[in-house]
Amino acid sequence: MSTNTVRKRPRDSVHGKHPIFESPGLPRRAFIQMASVVGLSWAGGVQAATTATNAAAPSLADADPWQQAQAIIDGFAQPLAFRAEDFPITAFGAVACAVVPVTAWVSFSEEARINTPAPGAKDCYGAIKAAIAACHASGGGRVVIPSGNWYCAGPMVLLSNVHVHLKAGAHVYFSQNPADFAKYGAFDCGKNGRLTLARWEGNDLLNYSPLVYAYGQTHIALTGEDWTSILDGQAGLAFSDGPDCWWSWKGRERSEHGVDSKHVPNSGRSEVHVNPLNPQSLRDVAPHLSEEQAEFIQGKNKGEQWRRDADYLRALAEARVPKEKRVFGIGHFLRPHMVQFISCTDVLFQGYQTTNTPFWQHNPVNCRQVHVKGIFANSLGPNSDGFDPEACDQVLIEDSQFNTGDDCIAIDAGKGPDIQFGPAQNIVIQNCRMQSGHGALTFGSIMSGGIQNVYAQNLLFENKHWKTDPLNVAIRLKCSMGRGGFLRNLHVRNVQVPNGIRTTPGLYTSLAGSLVPSKTVAASAGGIITIDCGYDAILDNVATAPPVVSNVHISYVTVGNVAMGGGQYSSYQAIVVMGPIATDYNGPAEPPPVIVPVTDISITDCDLGTPANASQPIYLFNVKGLKLKNVTIAGKVHNETLSS
Repeated sequence: MSTNTVRKRPRDSVHGKHPIFESPGLPRRAFIQMASVVGLSWAGGVQAATTATNAAAPSLADADPWQQAQAIIDGFAQPLAFRAEDFPITAFGAVACAVVPVTAWVSFSEEARINTPAPGAKDCYGAIKAAIAACHASGGGRVVIPSGNWYCAGPMVLLSNVHVHLKAGAHVYFSQNPADFAKYGAFDCGKNGRLTLARWEGNDLLNYSPLVYAYGQTHIALTGEDWTSILDGQAGLAFSDGPDCWWSWKGRERSEHGVDSKHVPNSGRSEVHVNPLNPQSLRDVAPHLSEEQAEFIQGKNKGEQWRRDADYLRALAEARVPKEKRVFGIGHFLRPHMVQFISCTDVLFQGYQTTNTPFWQHNPVNCRQVHVKGIFANSLGPNSDGFDPEACDQVLIEDSQFNTGDDCIAIDAGKGPDIQFGPAQNIVIQNCRMQSGHGALTFGSIMSGGIQNVYAQNLLFENKHWKTDPLNVAIRLKCSMGRGGFLRNLHVRNVQVPNGIRTTPGLYTSLAGSLVPSKTVAASAGGIITIDCGYDAILDNVATAPPVVSNVHISYVTVGNVAMGGGQYSSYQAIVVMGPIATDYNGPAEPPPVIVPVTDISITDCDLGTPANASQPIYLFNVKGLKLKNVTIAGKVHNETLSS
């Protein structure tokens, strides 16, 4: 049988120029009882963290890390091959549509004139579904979306051995009507709709379908001919009953940079508003809980905050409510991902652009052998992470560009009890370019299952929008007592940051009585290299799992200065390391568990430019043996080992 091979552009030398750079608290007894019933047990909390600390690190930690990286890269040398048969969607009834200009949000605080399908546009959902089904039934092949504008009022669901390919100039406009993604799922949830088994910020649930979805499939590809091959979520376009849009469901009232003169509206229906459809007590859906147990998970003295959809999902997970009973969808406000593949093997994403996405742009979960090449993740809405591989194994991300409203790349591994898929591991990121975003290269914070053996090299954090929408952090590790897990065996080298990062701080909000006073640490923005082990502590009601961070090595990072605030600066601070905060722990152990400092961190052969905070270019808390070797900060060379 002849095959269609998805061919890859040849890689340049590791040290040469790469094409991407030229491209456009409870009483003890009650708490212990709760531990065994609710799952605040040591199986997923303190014991997991302690085990991560005491267990011998994987053998990879002692090997040459870049040989290990090359072994992962070599695992993708053989391209995916598919049957040589095309299934054009036009053969199944798809008809291209006319488009008309409209005003829509293109970021949280910016509107623009963009195109949208004209009224009466033919819905191509059925044709795309039929083409995929025929391709799959024939043993595989390529589903082709030709050049033109296509309206799709439902999810694109891939099946094994199917390669969906967008030709140059193919622009798929997904419906901005949430109900269209609660029609076709495998789970009939009555008034909530026909829903899909998905993940949302590391927790399992039944929800609106991701716009592009696959579950348990093998040998699948989503590709485009170039960046004019576009998947458009239309997330900034008002719903038919306006003025809200997908992005309104974030519930945000201001940007990270302050109060905006205008911004995406919300009508009080969002993930951060109390949803009256959620029960008055957690025991209504988790009757196995005692009153004390339910109160703890709901958050003592926090009133009804736990009934907000985002918090309610986390409460259901902490209460060990089965995922099939975590029902959201219609009447709830958790936005779907643009592309989410779950438990798939041999996956290729290549050569297309995503834009205006409701939530994260890409989120493969528990997938193995995932290759990402030459994509443009280009969406500036709230939580528009570019590519977030979660609990995946054997991943190569290369030759891609990211311009996002959140983290450009974030490695994840489940949240709280939902760690059945294990760690994220054996990942290489290389030859990529980052523009706007919260973190250019981020590990966590959704990492309860652990993250290990990640190698990143030859990266350009260009930050070309530094005047108006700067990159917040270059290299960012984030975890917390509420999420536990480990970050270890992480290696980063050869990073250029020519326009620096944000030069004003994003200050940490601590819990009452914290060892780290509130508003004293630039944990969320302004630090070039930031390790934040207290991430969003105020949001976690259950904080029983000390995280462990070790064996992180960063080298050859060069950061430029830009004219900001009357000087030439690269950042607010060069290095921020805030280790685990013992006072954040609210679990049952007496005495509380030992909180391990951040250990075995090295920063070598770096020039981190001139931070705006000249009096404190380095911040340290609960870190042991941070090794600086030939690190230049504001013209001063540091060769020292630091602890705090």
